[in-house]
Amino acid sequence: MNEMLIEKIRQFAESHFADDGSGHDWWHVHRVWNTAKHLADAEGADRTIVEIAALLHDVADWKLNEDESQGLNTIRDLLEGDLPPETIDRICDIISRVSFKGAGVDTPTESLEGQVVQDADRLDALGAVGIARTFAYGGNRGRLIHHPDQPPQMHDSFEAYKKNKGPSTNHFYEKLLLLKDRMNTGTAKKMAEQRHRFMEQYLDHFFKEWDGEL
Repeated sequence: MNEMLIEKIRQFAESHFADDGSGHDWWHVHRVWNTAKHLADAEGADRTIVEIAALLHDVADWKLNEDESQGLNTIRDLLEGDLPPETIDRICDIISRVSFKGAGVDTPTESLEGQVVQDADRLDALGAVGIARTFAYGGNRGRLIHHPDQPPQMHDSFEAYKKNKGPSTNHFYEKLLLLKDRMNTGTAKKMAEQRHRFMEQYLDHFFKEWDGEL
């Protein structure tokens, strides 16, 4: 039954995110799903809960929805009849806590399954893939690549973070370079180290090119 349900959800997610151009497409979901499975096995989390939450984690993401509750209702409708109400509540709670919401905003998730899914999503925001997604998202939102007179902002509220319109390079300092130290699980912490270093190297090269030094 679990395999059939996972396949049903996989098909839904692939269709739902097929045309996204913001870096939150099906292949982002697919990578998060694969990473979440790896983390779940390494950390001893409930694999079924993790897989379902990972596949659906962006359905209610605030960046893709005017109303997050509408996304959660879509998830509930999809899972109704296949899982007990309390399990659906658990999955929706995990999904509602996944997203980063500002440098000064805590986004705790208490369950191991929630920590695994949050870590998997954050790992996909790091490294080479994370760099590519940053500029894809910025272009999708009409943002500049870089502006030397617009410094990063360490947003202390979710509302301030949502309203942010700064250039894409600011996103590295406002979020991505902070994620290494915000991983929950030991396995994710180790994976984040190399991806974090790669981003630091990239930014060093980027700004040297920007200033005509290379």
